[in-house]
Amino acid sequence: MNSPIPHLNEQINNVDDLKLFQPGKIGSIEVKNRVVMAPLTRCRSDEAAGDIPGSEMNIEYYKQRANAGLIISEGTQVAPAGKGYMATPGIYSEAQVQGWKSITEAVHSAGSKIIAQIWHVGRITHPELTGGLSPIAPSAIKPNVVAYTHNGKVDVPVPHALTVEEIKVVVNEYRQGAANAIKAGFDGVEIHGANGYLIDQFLRDGANHRTDEYGGSAENRARFALEVIDAVVAEIGAGKVGIRLSPVTPFNDLGDSNPQAVFGYLIEQLNQRGIGFIHMIEGSTGGDRNVPGFDYAWARNTFKGTYVVNNGYTREMAINALETGWADAVSFGRAYIANPDLVPRLKLNAPLAEGNPQTYYAPGPEGYIDYPSLDV
Repeated sequence: MNSPIPHLNEQINNVDDLKLFQPGKIGSIEVKNRVVMAPLTRCRSDEAAGDIPGSEMNIEYYKQRANAGLIISEGTQVAPAGKGYMATPGIYSEAQVQGWKSITEAVHSAGSKIIAQIWHVGRITHPELTGGLSPIAPSAIKPNVVAYTHNGKVDVPVPHALTVEEIKVVVNEYRQGAANAIKAGFDGVEIHGANGYLIDQFLRDGANHRTDEYGGSAENRARFALEVIDAVVAEIGAGKVGIRLSPVTPFNDLGDSNPQAVFGYLIEQLNQRGIGFIHMIEGSTGGDRNVPGFDYAWARNTFKGTYVVNNGYTREMAINALETGWADAVSFGRAYIANPDLVPRLKLNAPLAEGNPQTYYAPGPEGYIDYPSLDV
């Protein structure tokens, strides 16, 4: 069986005794509970000024959600070419670092920890979003997706296949992004290796048709991901580094002929490197949890660091996942959009508010910082 059977431990009477709400560690990061706020793209950075976060609205949004043991920031691009959506923040300029610093300070003052999700979208973009830069990928294979730009919805072009020398440049962009994250006051980083973006494009043979040392075998296709991991670990230390993975999601028009082989090899290598955590999306991102092709129980047993799970977890499922040892922490995405006080609600078993998808990516405070907390 690939997912835990929901049940509650009847012998636990006090909700504070549930592991979900107890202090612990995620990697080397000490957390006050095991509820994680998942990375959520919200498209509310100052795009005109250079994709800079840190407005009063941004600060308030993160501060409201500091009841989480750990907040993972929205995806923040490590280079201009890594941007795939309007008004997403970067972490490659000094102004961006300073903007993030105001957010990390607010989260710390509110009693939580926060790490930066560093990403590069690879082929999932358009030159209108990157200042004219071409999308990049392991191979020149056009995905069947559209990009949303200021000129409306447009097909993404065929990406440029990276040369070996260009790959080295991108690896260094991740390293610099991690260094900048620590400079901005983050407690660590999560490398975005999921959901069809650049690292995932190298891992899965639906996008990687290379015949050099970065393509073909599972070992070769995992090479780029591991080079990024090694560079970031060397920069900030293994305990502060995690990676998000989605072995079977079809999101962003990506698949693989044998997910168990390539992600199995990758996870064994990640375990040998002693990184802080893996953040695993179970099944199809935001959808069906029961997609075949990968053994999550094997992954949990193989990886000895902190194991964080995600995708449609309810309160009961989250409690059960920790009580049964299925996971060390559970991340919540959409639930945190509409419930800034998610941890108190989970403790009380209070009803959860529903988010408005029409405002998930819209500019302004509506649907961002105006969801109410419980009046308790």
